[in-house]
Amino acid sequence: MGKNKNRWGNKQDRNELVDNVNSFIKYRDQLMELGMTMIGWDFSKIEKEKRQFLNQRQIEFHEYYKGATIFFEDKELGAYLCLPVILGGEFDLDDIPKRRVAYAKNGYRKELNESNSVVIYNNYLRKPSCYTVNHYANRLADLENAIDVNCKAQKTPVAIICDENERLSMENLYAKYEGNYPFIFGEKDLNVKGVRAISTGAPFVADKMFQIKMQIWNEALTHLGISNISYQKKERLVSDEVIRNMGGTIASRYSRLETRRDAVEKIRDMFGVEIDVDFREDFRQTDDENIISNETESEDKEAK
Repeated sequence: MGKNKNRWGNKQDRNELVDNVNSFIKYRDQLMELGMTMIGWDFSKIEKEKRQFLNQRQIEFHEYYKGATIFFEDKELGAYLCLPVILGGEFDLDDIPKRRVAYAKNGYRKELNESNSVVIYNNYLRKPSCYTVNHYANRLADLENAIDVNCKAQKTPVAIICDENERLSMENLYAKYEGNYPFIFGEKDLNVKGVRAISTGAPFVADKMFQIKMQIWNEALTHLGISNISYQKKERLVSDEVIRNMGGTIASRYSRLETRRDAVEKIRDMFGVEIDVDFREDFRQTDDENIISNETESEDKEAK
């Protein structure tokens, strides 16, 4: 029982746990930030005083974590707001709850309904993005840590067998060995007679795992609607291949973009204000268009 209770008790185990958590946080934050910044909101057509509280970062942050925000006008503030929302009560014909409570971290709270507010959903499933992004972040973190372990195994492919009372001494010596110490000193009474080192013979597969990691990374970008095709030989890539490979990315964009456009249309009808929302043009999209154009020109020349 004692060993299980102190599973993360020694320094090496704690470091491994920290590395695992840090890797997950790194990929989660990277994907989260990419997903949040790919959609652009333009409130410039609204009067300056009335748009002062409209914050693109806040909208996409809560869409990411909550799956919905709510747009409404606060006449006391004399401005439009878009905040996280608690939904409840009966449903209207669009399956949207009629009772809505907008809130903010500073304690702001506003009771709303279907006649004075518009709910902006994150996607057609009306779910937040954080769960799927966390799934990809977990897989990426696991692979990254597995790659590190495999690379270290090439440097120190040994298993040390010793008595339990000698374990701490062996761990200290191994830490110096792993740290590239030019000399390793031991106590005179160090018992090395019962110590055996067994080569694990770990094969080098880090490069293969890296390829899998890149595939998962690209899959995550596709889910977020971000171009991610890697071209190795552009001269052999035809326009049809580009279009087919981009299909999943474009479809993912529509899933998130159309719900926002639907909300923008309802906002225009209810409040008479113009808001533009669209996916930002990314580098790969521009490159894809050039490739399609170049390939089409090449095909036309060959046909002639």
